[in-house]
Amino acid sequence: MAQTPTRRPGADVRSDVRTPPPVLRPDTIRTTRRAGTNVATDTAGIVRRSGTDSLQLSTGSKRKGDVETTVKYAAKDSIRFNVQEKKATLYDKANVDYGEVSLKAAVITVDYSKNLINAEGAPDSTGKVQDRPIFKNGAENYQAGRINYNFKTKKGKIAEAVTQQGEGYVHADVIKKNQYNEIFGRNGRYTTCNLEHPHFFINASKMKMIPGEKVVTGPFNLVISDIPLPLGLPFGYFPSPSKSRASGLIIPTFGTSTDRGFYLRNGGYYWAASDNIGLRLTGDVYSGAGEKFGGWRGTSEMQYIKRYRYSGLLSFEFSSRPAEQLSSDEGVNTNPFFRRPRKPQTFWLTWSHAPTPRPGGGRFSASVRAGSSDFNQQNAFDPTRYLAPAFNSTVSYSKQLRNAPINYAINASQSQNVQTGTMDFTLPDITVGVARQYPYQWLGLSPTGKFYEQFAFSYTLNAQNRLTNTQPARTLGGGIPLLGGASTSSVFPIQLKNIDRLLSNAQTSILHQFQISLGSYNILKFINLAPSVNYNQAWYLKKLSYRYDSVAQAVRIDTLRQFTTVGDFSSGFGVNFGTNIYGLFQIKGKKIEAIRHKVTPNISINYVPGRKGGSSAQIIKGLPYYGVARNTPDNRLPVGARRDSITGFIYDERFYSYYQGFTGAPSSVGSDAAGTIGFSLQNAVEMKVRDNNDTTGTTPFKKVSLIDGLDLNFSYNFLAPRNVPRLSPISTTFRTQVARKLNLLVNATFEPYQRDSSGTIINRYLFDQKGNRRLARLASSSLSLNYQFNPSQKPGRKSNIRRDVAPANDPALGGPIPINPYEDYVDFELPWELNSGFTANYTDPGPRPSRGTYIRPRSLASASLNLSGSVKLTANTRVGYTTNYDFINQTSAFTSLDIFRDLHCWQITGTWRPFKGPAQGYFVTIAAKSSLLQDLKLNRNRTFLNR
Repeated sequence: MAQTPTRRPGADVRSDVRTPPPVLRPDTIRTTRRAGTNVATDTAGIVRRSGTDSLQLSTGSKRKGDVETTVKYAAKDSIRFNVQEKKATLYDKANVDYGEVSLKAAVITVDYSKNLINAEGAPDSTGKVQDRPIFKNGAENYQAGRINYNFKTKKGKIAEAVTQQGEGYVHADVIKKNQYNEIFGRNGRYTTCNLEHPHFFINASKMKMIPGEKVVTGPFNLVISDIPLPLGLPFGYFPSPSKSRASGLIIPTFGTSTDRGFYLRNGGYYWAASDNIGLRLTGDVYSGAGEKFGGWRGTSEMQYIKRYRYSGLLSFEFSSRPAEQLSSDEGVNTNPFFRRPRKPQTFWLTWSHAPTPRPGGGRFSASVRAGSSDFNQQNAFDPTRYLAPAFNSTVSYSKQLRNAPINYAINASQSQNVQTGTMDFTLPDITVGVARQYPYQWLGLSPTGKFYEQFAFSYTLNAQNRLTNTQPARTLGGGIPLLGGASTSSVFPIQLKNIDRLLSNAQTSILHQFQISLGSYNILKFINLAPSVNYNQAWYLKKLSYRYDSVAQAVRIDTLRQFTTVGDFSSGFGVNFGTNIYGLFQIKGKKIEAIRHKVTPNISINYVPGRKGGSSAQIIKGLPYYGVARNTPDNRLPVGARRDSITGFIYDERFYSYYQGFTGAPSSVGSDAAGTIGFSLQNAVEMKVRDNNDTTGTTPFKKVSLIDGLDLNFSYNFLAPRNVPRLSPISTTFRTQVARKLNLLVNATFEPYQRDSSGTIINRYLFDQKGNRRLARLASSSLSLNYQFNPSQKPGRKSNIRRDVAPANDPALGGPIPINPYEDYVDFELPWELNSGFTANYTDPGPRPSRGTYIRPRSLASASLNLSGSVKLTANTRVGYTTNYDFINQTSAFTSLDIFRDLHCWQITGTWRPFKGPAQGYFVTIAAKSSLLQDLKLNRNRTFLNR
């Protein structure tokens, strides 16, 4: 009868029925080497001094045994050796390391005679198994109920195993591992949920895993919340690359479009070309209705990155869709909104390139967004792209020369209005600048504080070649008739056959800007004097020529191709006087300490030489002054009008620029000399209040702004002719911030002169008006209010703590351009937030109509309210919203309601745009979060993409 095993005192393991071998404490085991040899010294006394190591543990043995490297082992309780059977048993938090293999468990047994390692957990006093085996082989980790591993053949059997393969987790009743590191599992479950009991999994009777490559299964079905779904597939394939990126197929999503038939969307291939480049090729295809094909869309997207140098993304999209609606919707929406495309074939190009700044190096950057005007309205679900009326593109290279005060930049830019189809190109745009230079340094003089040391000089060259597909209108104003051309502008498409028209519209200009600063000086300790001189010169390859045809009684404008230059003292010779004035009102109250008022007046004097024709403008000889009767008295003639002393006709003597509409054209060509006095006044009011948060007494008060700015600007031209208004319109600005949340901005322009019945300004002040004297009339104004309701802005709140953003599902070079709003990260910590904005614009409608047929324009040009924000309904549910309301048209231009629900390893997202229009529809998706199972989702949508 076998003796019942007993437990040794102080241990949780059973003792053997035979005489137990010596028990060693793990802290007494160490490995040393004898001096001058490669043989380890047995300090524990297990190996006889005169004999050889029967366990073949000696690292210096001449005969190579099955153990190829040192076995390191440790345990918290004890280690028992059985020399006769060549076994070692480790108790309580045991750990064995053998090369790349690491094993941790409650009890580990090493059998050197059979090259086996056995590990299992141990029950505690309540019967719950603790310290289950954790097996690590290189980068692979396994958690199991029991492990058997042969360290010679590298084969193993693992019961109740859980291992991570890529982004997924594999659970299996039994796992076997062969010498090729391939893993075979029975009764397996594959999931991306990291819980011990996952919310969902793919259930398969057989599995094969190749670490770092893939997981292949036999017949499987999906189980959600322990409810098996009846549908399944004969086999499964799940890539699990060891790297962050790998090449592979992108499985498309499928559905039915009410307008274009059955579709497959976003299917294709991702190619990880290298560690620096990733290429994604995807496309959509629609079956159509009847005999008509529904169209297709293709996307080619390349992401690239080079550490410490640059990163970028290049994407090209092409879409082909039917020009007509293929079928109608007989479902819930019986009259869907169909927007007929202007072009069935459209494309869109996106390129962003961001360099890493390096000292002394050039900087190349690119931001390109261009394509067909109709593409975003037909294909983009992103509200930013869908609603944007215009896009801009820029490609530039800039560099600062070393050891020289010279910098240069080469740019190529393009602007596009998708509503009007207007496209403007600047190819190229070259800028060369010379930084501010001080002449005394050129002479090698040392600074001594002399006045001439403030003299400075700078220079800027800007060369541009501009192209546009807009044919400008030929107008001269004043009702002057023209020969040829159109009275309104027109837009022609960008096509090969229109290259000649595009080049004929080209404008080439080279602008030279010279700035001379004569220093800054204080006068009487309060007035600052800063004189300056500026001179600009422009070079052109074209100029305009004007000729009056007396037979046709109209003006002919010709474009002459010749090189011309024109100088311009646009700023002339200027002198600025400025100072600061402070006013302080002491209160000494319990809360308020004082109020301070800061006033900054500034007076500028500028002189611009007059130009009378010459190389910049001409007088059209014989041109009558239209709209002026012959019997008009001479003292009532407009500026530029002259009466012929013989015929009595009134002729136009105004100057017309050779460079009308050209880039950098002089602004005062053909004008008289101008002497302008400019005046500006800036006001700021702030209050000093007691700081209740200060407990140290070092800063008992803090400043609070009451008025950020109350500004006034106007100018007076004292050299202007007597019959021309000399006082400019008066512009004012008021801006302030209330409670650090409400931003208020008000702009207004006032006109000091009277106007006639047609609305033309005449040279008479409103103050001289009989019966209704006033200083000025409100010409235009605008109001902007912005308020942000966000509890996270209050310090000390949990929601105000800085947090890391959610990790991206796709790797750095594998993330596509998101087209749906549900792909964005949602912060569930904020309880709610609301951003509101109100804007309104007023324009003086002019004098009241004197006839019934005249319709006076609306004075309130626009007034709209914009709202956006989100509300946290539960810990994992958030609702976002965006809407606005136009008070003039009494409509809502765009409204969107977004819903987010976090389900741990799943998410529910939805978007609803309720109001009628091109963007009307909804989008609901239930999907797994992991990018590995990005096609495991259920969606229902009805948007412009599938009508």
